[in-house]
Amino acid sequence: VVYLISDSVQASDYPQVTMATKQPPPLMKKHSQTDLVSRLKTRKILGVGGEDDDGEVHRSKISQVLGNEIKFAVREPLGLRVWQFVSAIIFSGVAIMALAFPEQLYDAVFEEESVNSKMPIRLYGGALLSISLIMWNALYTAEKVIIRWTLLTEACYFGVQFLVTIITLVENGRASTGATLLLTSRVLFVLISLYYYYQVGRRPKKV
Repeated sequence: VVYLISDSVQASDYPQVTMATKQPPPLMKKHSQTDLVSRLKTRKILGVGGEDDDGEVHRSKISQVLGNEIKFAVREPLGLRVWQFVSAIIFSGVAIMALAFPEQLYDAVFEEESVNSKMPIRLYGGALLSISLIMWNALYTAEKVIIRWTLLTEACYFGVQFLVTIITLVENGRASTGATLLLTSRVLFVLISLYYYYQVGRRPKKV
């Protein structure tokens, strides 16, 4: 009887031992990168993937917060860099001439050799030299905000110079060949600067 009881106990315990030593099945790893539904849910929670107010599509939350560098890149119209180089040369040349030869510069524009004071002309040259440094730096940048502000500065300067030259000619009561050429060139420079200003600010067409 004892032998049978011990056998029955061993037989009843055997399945439990077998179940305890059985290895569990391996866990299945879910790759969210390849799961389209999980990616869509994640992007929906983060609020990315759609267009913002500016029409930009952000691929991540970081680009949505910091912004895309493409928005700051300039879509260069034809001849923009050439015009920037010419503008920098003009500003630098006139600035050096105003600082070194104020009488000759005044005579070339108004055909008057006598100058009451050289100091205003030299201050004018110093201001032009400072603006020329901005022009040279803008020549090597690709940010459209800086380029547009530089072009707007040029247009404002040429416009103010046009008005001041006209007022001076009216006060003197006579026009000179140099002043006429100056006025014509300033009108042309204003138009070119404004043209590139609006061309740089245009949004690229969506394909």
